Amino acid sequence: MKTIKDLDINSKKVLIRVDFNVPIKDGKITDDSRIRGALKTIKYAIDKNAKVILFSHLGRVKEKSDLKKNDLSIVVPRLSELLNQKVLFSSNTRGEQLENIINNMKEKEVLLIQNTRYEDLDGKKESSNEEELGAYWASLGDVFINDAFGTIHRAHASNCGIAKHLPSAFGFLVENELSHLSELDNPERPYVVILGGAKVSDKIEVIENLVTKADKILIGGAMSFTFLSACGINVGKSLVDNENIEFCRRMLKDYNEKIVLPIDTNAAKSLEDENAIEMPVSNILPEYIGLDIGTKTIENYKEILKNSKTVVWNGPLGVYESNIYIRGTKEIMEYLVNNKIKTILGGGDIVAAASVLNLKDKVYHASTGGGATLEFLEGKELPGIISIEK
Repeated sequence: MKTIKDLDINSKKVLIRVDFNVPIKDGKITDDSRIRGALKTIKYAIDKNAKVILFSHLGRVKEKSDLKKNDLSIVVPRLSELLNQKVLFSSNTRGEQLENIINNMKEKEVLLIQNTRYEDLDGKKESSNEEELGAYWASLGDVFINDAFGTIHRAHASNCGIAKHLPSAFGFLVENELSHLSELDNPERPYVVILGGAKVSDKIEVIENLVTKADKILIGGAMSFTFLSACGINVGKSLVDNENIEFCRRMLKDYNEKIVLPIDTNAAKSLEDENAIEMPVSNILPEYIGLDIGTKTIENYKEILKNSKTVVWNGPLGVYESNIYIRGTKEIMEYLVNNKIKTILGGGDIVAAASVLNLKDKVYHASTGGGATLEFLEGKELPGIISIEK
């Protein structure tokens, strides 16, 4: 794996694709972890006397009204604070103003360029990886570093487009992600996969890829009720992905010894109903919705996990936003942490749940990529990786 350490960046203009797609509420950044995640690579370039030029997207830009709410300048004060130096900002993604700033940059200075997806307003030039835009951005620097794992599964002008024209490598964040996730190619066994979340449709390719590799797959979340329905069980008003019942039926038939389903559920008449009742999945009352795995399932899953050496987990086991229905996710994660079982959290909601539980920093690895991690687990080639490796 070629990293920033393998390139000569001394006193050069270093283009770095970072992921500053931060959550914003009422005009304030609510979580700066993505900014902090890029600091190691940025500081390394500064230490090498580089002129550091940062590219990132923020949200989606489909119409003019999206420009103001996705203005990347909101990141500048926090990034300046974390770097302990002034960060320059270009309000334009191309043109004379941007070029003048770069031409006048001194060594060790840092420039953040406006949201790359501003270029999507006129023909989706960024997200369609327009050749001309990628070549133009590449012309602004000497080397390119991709440190945005969250978009590494997308072929955009700001990653694949630039990489096509410059000596390129990965930053430390991407290196860390790939080194941990690559361990799943040859995991210590027993190797157990935990899959939760809402829809089976979101996880079909993950299931198909991992069911041949894992020793056990533990199913939870709303998607478990589609599997239970495939067994002919009446699941009350629980969420069922009707279009994929046949897929679940086939998986259960072909991999009956590997796939493990809940045996009880914590259910209520609605998410707002605090009078939750535990009941066997074989006898869910008609007006009830399963919202979390039950006590017997928790104990059963712990027993299976007891001897595991590697666990990969994608998707919470219940409605983690609720203090009532986060219990299954909480107890299983605490069990893994307390027993020092190597656990990789596969991005998205399960990492968000781990943050809520203050367990994110206690697992072996919590991936920063949602869609990117999912596609990695599906066994797909990721464009941002291929563009540099080739």
